[in-house]
Amino acid sequence: MTRKNRTELSNHYSQVRQDKTVIDRLRPGEGYKHYLTIADVRQFIDILPDWDALSRGLDAIILDEGGDAMGWHFNGIVAICAWERELVSDWDNDFIEDHSEILERLGVTWEPMPEDSKASFCYFSESSIKGFQLMHILLHELGHHHDRMSTRSQMDSARGEPYAEAYALKYADELWDAYFRVFNW
Repeated sequence: MTRKNRTELSNHYSQVRQDKTVIDRLRPGEGYKHYLTIADVRQFIDILPDWDALSRGLDAIILDEGGDAMGWHFNGIVAICAWERELVSDWDNDFIEDHSEILERLGVTWEPMPEDSKASFCYFSESSIKGFQLMHILLHELGHHHDRMSTRSQMDSARGEPYAEAYALKYADELWDAYFRVFNW
């Protein structure tokens, strides 16, 4: 345990298992912005039909600083990374193709980059960023958590990226109507 204010012991989610999932927001970092709020994450959790089972062993959901990843997971913690402030992203065409259904549902459009035949510009709104982060990135990272918790040792996400991606896509199919209703789409 770590010391807090030199007198209290800290029960920080990165140090100690939590009884209830903590939702935390870190600074987004220079050039990045959190389009999600803690309240958004709480609202989203409320529409997950099996949250009680899914949250078992989940110490924290973090709105983390931006960088190279869209999200990450590690030992009972999942994170959604801050998004670049710019609403236009350049993404690999294979990634766009793999996520085209989600992007279309959220009203994201894209066009090929003139100088790169393997990438396209994707045009987001603040609402579509929020939707992508909740309906795909968070569900994907929760898929890694589910993978870990459903293994015998509960120590590793043994089935990896294919499992997390399939989990996110399957779960999203069940949630679209509730998502659009709750988030006033």
